[in-house]
Amino acid sequence: MRHGKKFNHLGRQTAHRKAMLANMACSLIEHKRINTTVAKAKALKQFVEPMITKSKEDTTHNRRIVMSRLRQKDAVTELFREVAVKVADRPGGYTRIIKLGNRLGDNADMAMIELVDYNDIYNAGKKEKKTTRRSRRGGSKPATPPVDTKATNEEE
Repeated sequence: MRHGKKFNHLGRQTAHRKAMLANMACSLIEHKRINTTVAKAKALKQFVEPMITKSKEDTTHNRRIVMSRLRQKDAVTELFREVAVKVADRPGGYTRIIKLGNRLGDNADMAMIELVDYNDIYNAGKKEKKTTRRSRRGGSKPATPPVDTKATNEEE
């Protein structure tokens, strides 16, 4: 029975599941996006987001907690140096899952999971919107002064 179990076991033993999620999280931190199944992407999101939150505050204690779950020194270093700087002002929701369709061999639902701040396509449009001006008050004046038709008619 699975009463009260709140996470997906992914059809694996505990040690295999933890090792797989640690490896997938390291790949996500290194490559900024990975393709996997939808179920694994959802499990990875729950696994990696608390560690990204911990990386915002660079303390020895937080590094040890993240290192105990990730198990790769290079991934922890990149998480605390590069990723934490990019997500410093974001209050959560560091990853995005985009469904890709079904896999050809076994028809499994596939998805791409990515770090939100590293997507240049979505972030480029948002940055442009922030720099554009909405009002043009006083910005454009006609090159020639307008001709007053009443004044020219009265002079004649």
